[in-house]
Amino acid sequence: MYIAMNRFKVLPGAEAEFESMWLNRDSKLKEVPGFVEFHMLKGPEGEGHRLYSSHTIWESEEAFVAWTRSEAFRAAHGSAGGTRPLYDGHPNFEGFEVIQTIAGDA
Repeated sequence: MYIAMNRFKVLPGAEAEFESMWLNRDSKLKEVPGFVEFHMLKGPEGEGHRLYSSHTIWESEEAFVAWTRSEAFRAAHGSAGGTRPLYDGHPNFEGFEVIQTIAGDA
């Protein structure tokens, strides 16, 4: 399993627009081979921003890399940034290979 994360430092006052952009997008992730699960996380307020993180689980790093090289990826990210800046700088990408999973009973 592979986890791909992007951290966003969302500018003050842009939180609602940022969340709306994510919540109302036409995601095609369920159609992508190797996709398992997606979460958009809302984190704490920092100095001059609120932290958000997209958290995507893939069957493998290879499946994630194939997604990033696909036409579907380009279409999904074609309008990134919109008409005004919503976050400070570029998203910070972090990729992790899962070495252990402990699941709950629920």
